Amino acid sequence: MARPLSRRTLFQAAALTATAVSAATTGRAVAAPSAPAAAPGVPATWTVRPFGLEDVTLGPGVFAGKRRLMLDHARGYDVNRLLQVFRANAGLSTRGAVAPGGWEGLDGEANGNLRGHYTGHFLTMLAQAYRGTGEQVFADRIATMVGALTEVREALRRDPAVLSVEGRFGRAAENVRGSYQYVDLPAAVLADSPALTLSAWVRPAHDAAWARIFDFGDDTTRYLYLTARNAGGVPRFAVTTSGPGGEQGLDGTAPLPIGEWSHLAVTLADGTGTLYVNGAAVARSTDITLTPAALGTLANNWLGRSNFPADPVFAGAFEDVDVFSRALTADEITELQDRRAADASTGRGDLASYAFDETAGATFADASGRDLDATLRRTWGAPSHPGFLAAYPETQFIELESMTGSDYTRVWAPYYTAHKILRGLLDAYLATDDDRALDLASGMCDWMHARLSVLPAATLQRMWGLFSSGEFGGIVEAVCDLHAITGRAEHLALAKLFDLDRLIDACAANTDVLEGLHANQHIPIFTGLVRLHDETGEERYLTAAKNFWGMVVPHRMYAIGGTSSGEFWKARDVIAGTITDTTAETCCAYNMLKLSRTLFFHEQDPAYMDYYERALFNQVLGSKQDRPDAEKPLVTYFIGLTPGHVRDYTPKQGTTCCEGTGMESATKYQDSVYFAKADGSALYVNLYSASRLTWAEKGVTVTQTTRYPEEQGSTLTVGGGRAAFTLLLRVPSWAAAGFRVTVNGRAVPGTPVPGRYFGVSRTWREGDTVRISVPFRLRVERTLDDPALQALFYGPVNLVARQPGPDAVRFGLYGNAGLSGDLLPSLTPVPDKPLHYTLDGIELAPFAEGTEDPTHAYFRRSEPRVVFGTSDSGVANPARSDGTTLLDEIWAGAPFRGKGALVTRVRSTVAAWVSEGLLSRADGDKVVSTAQRAAYAD
Repeated sequence: MARPLSRRTLFQAAALTATAVSAATTGRAVAAPSAPAAAPGVPATWTVRPFGLEDVTLGPGVFAGKRRLMLDHARGYDVNRLLQVFRANAGLSTRGAVAPGGWEGLDGEANGNLRGHYTGHFLTMLAQAYRGTGEQVFADRIATMVGALTEVREALRRDPAVLSVEGRFGRAAENVRGSYQYVDLPAAVLADSPALTLSAWVRPAHDAAWARIFDFGDDTTRYLYLTARNAGGVPRFAVTTSGPGGEQGLDGTAPLPIGEWSHLAVTLADGTGTLYVNGAAVARSTDITLTPAALGTLANNWLGRSNFPADPVFAGAFEDVDVFSRALTADEITELQDRRAADASTGRGDLASYAFDETAGATFADASGRDLDATLRRTWGAPSHPGFLAAYPETQFIELESMTGSDYTRVWAPYYTAHKILRGLLDAYLATDDDRALDLASGMCDWMHARLSVLPAATLQRMWGLFSSGEFGGIVEAVCDLHAITGRAEHLALAKLFDLDRLIDACAANTDVLEGLHANQHIPIFTGLVRLHDETGEERYLTAAKNFWGMVVPHRMYAIGGTSSGEFWKARDVIAGTITDTTAETCCAYNMLKLSRTLFFHEQDPAYMDYYERALFNQVLGSKQDRPDAEKPLVTYFIGLTPGHVRDYTPKQGTTCCEGTGMESATKYQDSVYFAKADGSALYVNLYSASRLTWAEKGVTVTQTTRYPEEQGSTLTVGGGRAAFTLLLRVPSWAAAGFRVTVNGRAVPGTPVPGRYFGVSRTWREGDTVRISVPFRLRVERTLDDPALQALFYGPVNLVARQPGPDAVRFGLYGNAGLSGDLLPSLTPVPDKPLHYTLDGIELAPFAEGTEDPTHAYFRRSEPRVVFGTSDSGVANPARSDGTTLLDEIWAGAPFRGKGALVTRVRSTVAAWVSEGLLSRADGDKVVSTAQRAAYAD
């Protein structure tokens, strides 16, 4: 059982929340009244530091509600299912667990070559859940998983050992699917015999075609085999000296049942071959002229493995395998249905006989009298190198080193998967202080360094440039975080081995090379580069990351904060032209939030937190479905932005990368609500979210009470002792007017500026209350390449139209716009449903609501005539060549102090358009007179 959260661990974790660095010594500085400029464990380059998840408690609201759903999943999902693929790969018992579907099992996309990644995500989710709630159930689940992974690594370091299970008559040997194990028989087993009987009890565990029971051969030309299922799903025996085209064979008539014992036998003599299933002859041929004698001595003599490399290894159990140098009679075959060969009239096989009674070790005794003991082996060779831990063979990593082109069906991002496992183990260590997790993480990095440090630089550059196969995710960030704990030089050296120089150099020079790149393959690279800058001081890394961020925001950003189309980036400033059903991969938003957060530690540009609010309150919240499910996290992969798109919360049968990051997002919503200046002089309030901060270094608490974004503001209450610091309140860039702050009911002097922080400095006392008013306005955001395609925002909230597609909804919004420029008066509120409105009979709702309603995140702006205060001038609304309409230009002057100011703007704008020949004088007069007689909302 994991130990409770320790004080040391709490402060370690505070420095390593999501992207920060671990601080094993931070706890020793806790008692100081304020942290020094470069607090122990916090990089000197950071001018602010984060708080730990345990320091910030979520209050009631949308974030707590979404997190509750994910916590239920974290409690309810059977972690043995996640461990199944690891245990199978190591040849350990899978305890009857069924591997997850989708990308996490052998039957998933690309043969499950990403399996193991989801386990890392799940560990991170559990660690975050434990830190955020303190519930022991999450620590206990972490301990179970870490213990199992420790056993797995130990098993991978040894030769395989028999997995003994109950058999048909006694014990049997099981090869778990995914273990890549087979039985190697001595070369002399067939002994050039002119006649033959193969007899075996088998219990298949899977319906894969061409998994061999017996296979004797040199290659794919000379061989003899018995397979449980051919392409038609039935048993097949074949022998050939000229490859598949020359096979002499026998085919069964029905599939062998999965999970049940079946007896298979083949007899061969005098040109006749017979195939038996459970004692019944199901196929006979008098044209089987080839015998073992015709094949000669063969190099490969296997149970469970094929001479064809693409064929699967047999998954299931073997018992009582016998090879005879004669053809048994039908009666003898029948007798073997009820007893072992040793107890039957046949006696044991005279060429080879294996009972598989062994319960340990890797050697199976031959009872034929020929001493042809067999050996259990792995198809991928000797035991793994020290430190290796994965849910698939080390060959995935080895093969990547020689690949010159992308092929994720062969090799699918092994270092990406390694990153997820490494990150999960680090988070587990920081949350529970379990040294086993740190040892596993450190061992993985030792293994990676040993592997990568001997490769030529050109090989590394080629590997990391491969789409998908060479993807390595956020591994650099994780390795840097580990280095901050261990201080070992090889760990920092490992982090630098992932430098993709052509990308780094281009971005450092502010050369936009993103078009055509796989988005989520590259976003986490830059978070890692910022951490490399922290560890090395190399400015190139930080400069590249800052410039990269600016290439995405806003140039490749959708209104909800997401990026990518079909996982890739298109040309700069093309937004409307890239909208499909596969826009805005959710992982991209997750990683852009991490990057924004990490950059803010270096430079407190409010734009980073403006973006953070946008993506968090819209795409990230909206990616989680609003219903419970213990078996699935219910998180989107893509969020399609086409008209009428319905979100898919269980893509690709589950366990995708985005469901993994979705689990993480939903258990760390509070990670960026507050930051502190490194010298303790200020507290940043980045997000308005119901929460309670415990600022131990200051001896104070800050409780934020709000229903934001349903409420247009928030209240902060200070608790604890006296403390002097500046409260820095973010003024959202969209808060064009009316942002106000009071302390204990008195207005704070100063002028808040949208897109900046507003400071309140004082010595705070118990009970001090700060009230922030953040008036919302309804506004539109135009796509960069099609101004008429727009998104509707009310404060931070993207309002989507709930309407089936496929055509974009068309809205006009100026007709009843307020003098403030607020478009809200054009909408009708829905009673008792905050942030819900109707327009032209269509419901508008927050994007964050995780429903399966068809939605339009964008609409087509339609203002066909000039209307003021619902008064129609009857004049068509003219437009410039860039799409800007007369009404656009008039309302660009808002807010207006009164009706007179608006009319003045109308006159001047009309005069300009008339002089440019865009509007007739008569129509201009109609527009002005309509503006004069109209009544306006405030």
